[in-house]
Amino acid sequence: MTSAPENAASATPLRLGVAGLGTVGAGLITLLRDNASLITARAGRPVEVTAVAARDRKRDRGIDLASFTWHDNAADLVSDPDVDVIVELIGGAEGPARALVEAALNAGKPVVTANKALIALHGDELARLSEQNNAPLLFEAAVAGGIPAIKTVREGLAADRLLWIGGILNGTCNYILTAMRETGRDFADVLAEAQELGYAEADPSTDVDGIDAAHKLTILASLAFGSPVIFDSVHVEGIRHIGALDFSFARTLGYRIKLIGLARQTEKGVEARVAPCLIPETSPVAQVDGVFNAVIAEGTFVGRLMVEGRGAGAGPTASAVAADLIDLARNTTAPVWGTETTGLQPVRSRPASERQGAFYIRLTVADRPGVIADIAAVLRDCGVSLNSMIQQPSAGVGESVALVLVTHPTCEAGMQDAVSKITALPVVLSPPVLVRIENL
Repeated sequence: MTSAPENAASATPLRLGVAGLGTVGAGLITLLRDNASLITARAGRPVEVTAVAARDRKRDRGIDLASFTWHDNAADLVSDPDVDVIVELIGGAEGPARALVEAALNAGKPVVTANKALIALHGDELARLSEQNNAPLLFEAAVAGGIPAIKTVREGLAADRLLWIGGILNGTCNYILTAMRETGRDFADVLAEAQELGYAEADPSTDVDGIDAAHKLTILASLAFGSPVIFDSVHVEGIRHIGALDFSFARTLGYRIKLIGLARQTEKGVEARVAPCLIPETSPVAQVDGVFNAVIAEGTFVGRLMVEGRGAGAGPTASAVAADLIDLARNTTAPVWGTETTGLQPVRSRPASERQGAFYIRLTVADRPGVIADIAAVLRDCGVSLNSMIQQPSAGVGESVALVLVTHPTCEAGMQDAVSKITALPVVLSPPVLVRIENL
């Protein structure tokens, strides 16, 4: 272990009040203790926990908390004279977490948080409070766990104009999609396994319905394009409708299926969405499997880059929180969105209906004469050009059969119109599965 220089070890400590003692909170305390001398050397002063706040004092968290002042009410950390920095690890966009962060910033105390929902939904307001009260707000751990995504975008790429940013932003979904591809099992079966392994919550909606990834994409897009993106305007889809059969067809076509968050800066404004996508299997992001995350971006000067790593868990998230604390200790913080808030206005994402791109559509149809002609007529009338088609081997005339169509790039509004009309055809036996194709 690296030994801290004597002058750093004897410097005035940066004293922390940690709110929330779950997996990440306990992991942070363990990290700060185990790597104390290394962190002191890199921060130029000791970084120490002096106070904590959580709901249950009796719960065994596997760490010694006896030396810390305990507050039953997290808001009391703000007025604790032995706390210099508030570390918010409660979670949630409202309630105690929001109240604590707002109170700390109004009191002029710096805040470090891992709360993606809070920053995605209220980052504009919190950035203004931070600036008005000269109280830094840092949130490296809010996006992609241990991957230095925030620093990469806000600092490493500060001189470049980013054209787009996104990636695989949810480890739970990536694990499920990877397991479905590798084993041929359906969504429900793999989800149950992910819950047993602790990769998915008992209520997995935030993950599998794309909300968690959308929180992270909103933050990345806001940083990349210099204005807070309004979360409610981001198009969000989950992975529940993806079936085992889709992976078989994707493999035949040379693609893999990933839940992708993607934000582009266009001439008409920011376009941001989260949805399952077919990605060429030769693409680096297509090779990111299991619980791993990847953040990718493209700039006018730097070109394309990708950073990959574990996107959640006690260790990676605690490491990201500690990195922010070292920045605070050295007084090397940056504005929340990379620039002063004066003149910044929140922006809405363009409607998904305006996207131009190719699509994969899987249909279950009755195997009888004229079916393909009927579907082709609908696509023609909606201005959608067909690129290729694959049909599952038929069990016999009159039986159901899976049919996959791949389109040329087209307007999403036209594609959605076509899907609606195809669904209404008597020969179509179940709702179509529509997936965008992205050549990342």
